Amino acid sequence: MKLLFVADPLHTFKTYKDSTYAMMREAARRGHELWACETPALRWQRGGRVTALSRQITLTDDAQDWFSVQQEAPLALADADAVLMRKDPPFDAEYLYATHLLTQAEREGARVFNSPQALREHPEKLAILAHPELIAPTLVTREIDAIRAFHAAHRDIILKPLDGMGGMGIFRVKDDGLNLGSIAETLTADGTQTIMVQGFLPAIAQGDKRVLLIDGEPVPYALARIPQGGEVRGNLAAGGKGVAQPLSESDWRIARQLGPHLAAKGLLLVGLDIIGEHLTEINVTSPTCFQEITQQVGFDVAARFIDALEAKLAA
Repeated sequence: MKLLFVADPLHTFKTYKDSTYAMMREAARRGHELWACETPALRWQRGGRVTALSRQITLTDDAQDWFSVQQEAPLALADADAVLMRKDPPFDAEYLYATHLLTQAEREGARVFNSPQALREHPEKLAILAHPELIAPTLVTREIDAIRAFHAAHRDIILKPLDGMGGMGIFRVKDDGLNLGSIAETLTADGTQTIMVQGFLPAIAQGDKRVLLIDGEPVPYALARIPQGGEVRGNLAAGGKGVAQPLSESDWRIARQLGPHLAAKGLLLVGLDIIGEHLTEINVTSPTCFQEITQQVGFDVAARFIDALEAKLAA
């Protein structure tokens, strides 16, 4: 099969931990043809189809120069057997435009994973609002007075932007309210940008767990990202320590509740973020943690994913 990965520039991949690379490696092992492009290369013109200047690649054994280019050519997305949208956030206007081009490619016959419509309908911070029974006390607002009132009610809170990733822009304000005004003004750009505010969950000390769903089925191991050195953020990009562990009873409950619903929306791969017994995010753009789980417990996440992809394409 011909697989087209829409992703960040290949030279930026950290192959020792990149989940897209793990997908590519497993697909190549099975004999599938690998192509890659970036979102700025997507284009459509009346009378034609959505195309992208793409590179056919093969993988090498060199950790630095990890791929070689076999050819570079315009590729109609509908001519690939599958298009895998793996562009990292931010989910900005350009990302949104890319999903619309991918939807047009679907009209032309392309098979796109995750579904571009589902990507648009599940912003990673806000998708949890559909499941209020699973989440911590949460406020979404741009009003600084509302943030102050939320802090007065809950005393220990987390504030975060809606378009960040890897723990970017996350702040904790404790009972003393120190710097609450300054933080709220900065994150909301003086009340012009909407943010999320949540009650602090002490269970973060045991880790912010990434639970992967593949076609609605939970991977039986989570990666608990444990804050280090006084940090409140467990994100690996913020220095958190990743520890693979079996799913807890509450992890299974949340995953089984959400899995069938999300799969039915066209989300082949989802990363649920869970702290304690609370859902904190539903990640759909480019969920990660494949390699960390595989390396620590031996469960081959990439193989499970390619199995699911092949089954979808055969259906």
